[in-house]
This record gives sequence, C-alpha cells and structure tokens, in this order.
Amino acid sequence: MTVEKATLRPDYDISRVIKGGWQLAGDHGPVDRAEAVRDMEAFLDAGITTFDCADIYVGVEEMIGDFIGDLRRRRGTTVAEQVRVHTKLVPDLGLLDNIQPEDVEAIIDRSLKRLQIDQLHLVQFYWWDLTLGDPLSGLDVLKRCQQKGKIVHLGVTNWDVAETQPFLNAGFDVVSTQVQYSILDRRPENGLTTWAAARELQLLCYGTLAGGFLTERWLGADDPGFAFENRSLIKYRLIIDEFGPWETFQQLLAVLKAVGDKHSVSLSSVATRWVLDRPQVAAAIVGARYARHLPQTLEVFSFALDADDRAQIEAVLIDAPGPQGAVFALERDRSGRHGRIMKYNLNTRPDDKALGGG
Repeated sequence: MTVEKATLRPDYDISRVIKGGWQLAGDHGPVDRAEAVRDMEAFLDAGITTFDCADIYVGVEEMIGDFIGDLRRRRGTTVAEQVRVHTKLVPDLGLLDNIQPEDVEAIIDRSLKRLQIDQLHLVQFYWWDLTLGDPLSGLDVLKRCQQKGKIVHLGVTNWDVAETQPFLNAGFDVVSTQVQYSILDRRPENGLTTWAAARELQLLCYGTLAGGFLTERWLGADDPGFAFENRSLIKYRLIIDEFGPWETFQQLLAVLKAVGDKHSVSLSSVATRWVLDRPQVAAAIVGARYARHLPQTLEVFSFALDADDRAQIEAVLIDAPGPQGAVFALERDRSGRHGRIMKYNLNTRPDDKALGGG
C-alpha cells in the first residue's frame, strides 16, 4: 500500500502518518533503546519518512540522530536525506523572563548536533506563558536561524487562534500547528481549523490514539481510575473523563471495533483515519515504538470510511462533546488537574552545557 503524503509548502512534503517520539522519552514506560533506534529504518523504508521529537523529549533527539548517522554510513547520504525531522523548541518556564537570543540559538545548535543533521526541517515553537518575557523575540531568533540555513520551516504547537495570530501579524511564515486532536478531543474544531485553512497553516495531530486508550486492549475493560505510573496514560485518562463517563468511552470503542471489523482493520486504524479525514489535518502523529507495530500503523492507508461508518461514529459523538474551550487551555492551567501533571522545565539538564548546565 502507498503511504499518503501531505504538502506543507510547495518544496516540502511529509508522510501523513508521522512516527512520534514522546513515547520514547522518560516517564512513559521502559524502552529498548537499541531496538527502537534500529527499527526506525523499517518505518522509513515503508514510506513513513517523517519523525517527530522535541528538545524536551529526554534522549529522543539523540536516538533519531543515531538512526540518521547509522543510515548515512551504511546506505549513503541520499537515503539519509529522505528522513524528515520535526522537532520543537520549548524554553523552560523558569527561563522565560530572562532568556536571551543566544540561549534560543544554543537550543537550535544543540538539536542539530543531537540529530546529526545540517538543517532542521521543521522547528515547532512553544512558549509556556506568553505573559512572561518576549516570545516574539524568541521566534525572531528562529527566523534568523532560517536565514543562516539552520532551519527550513517554522511551526508552532499547543496554541489556538489567539496565541498564534500575533506571530502571523508580525510576519512569520508559520506552516503548521501541532495540536492534540482525536475522536475524543475535538477542540481544534472550535475555530482553529477554519482559521488555519484561510492562512495556509496545516494541523499536525498528536494524541490521535489517546496514549493507547483507543486500542482493542481497552475494549470491554473496567475503568482503571488513575493508578498509572505512565504519565501519558494519566494525561489521556483525564481526556476520557472530559469526553464522558467510562461507559460512553466503551460505547465508542465498540463502534470503532465494528467499523474496523467491516474493513478488516483495527479500531485504532479507524480512529486514526477519522482524524486524517478532518479538514485541514496534514498528518497524525502515532507513537509506534518498534517495527512490530508497523503493519498495524500502515492499515490506515488500506481503507476509507464510508457514510454509514461516519454515521455510526457520530451517533456516539453527538452526546459526548469531549473537552471544551480552546486548544491546550486545560493543560495550560497549571493549577488544574490537566496542568498539574505537565513538566515545565525539561530543557536544561545538569549534564548539558547549553543554557547554563554542566
């Protein structure tokens, strides 16, 4: 089967499924690093050319860099250059009042070194609190890095219209916005998708499978509460609470399973296809860690949802609107239950010479 592509700009195509990196970072359960790095090649060869990571995903940029470096040595520069890397720049909350332009560029230089590449294909910018410091100057540093050839394209993440508009007003060419978007969490539909369509700005969607809750594993399962060591599961269990009671979630899983059985695919493939078919969505970020997850990941390109499928799904969604308000508003409230599980200062590590560490 052919992996679908999306065009963010005339000179830049990506795979419509992006291999996510958050699940490879700390606090998300054990990871076999050597296997995860080795298996990235299978995703690339299958047509999933685009990899998502971040400066604050501990160890993930280095893992992708090891993969690219090994690929370059074994198969040559041409093959290695097929890889598209989307990283993020997320200065620590505690640094926002005083961060300097040279600090921002130091993060970019560090990402280039970790990833073992000469240019970052897409840097997605986030500033924890826009009332602190000078976020416009932060993005301006990235624009200067573009001019120096260190960055190709700029995006933003976890912002809605109100947060993104000032940067467009200032003249920045923002090609994408990465947001949480799933059949459980439809907050981007509260105005962001329509606004983005008028501005040639496309959505890259994470949380599409709700950290693994939108899989057969949870079909028919009792409500687990919140007794998870995995921070990702806590995050998305909170989203299920916003979606509706556990019983409504189970109704949704049952419908997705029925649709999947009709097309001989998994319910998670149905959930991903639903997101890919939404207006202005360029790609879904899927946290498949290893090559053994690749066949199911590729299922999304093997079928199409028909009108009856959509009607069955909508019959559940109409009574389960999910989280309300703007994109990331719940998570941005540091005193709320969604915000309290976030980690706001992951950029500076004690062994890192950038930003004053080491």
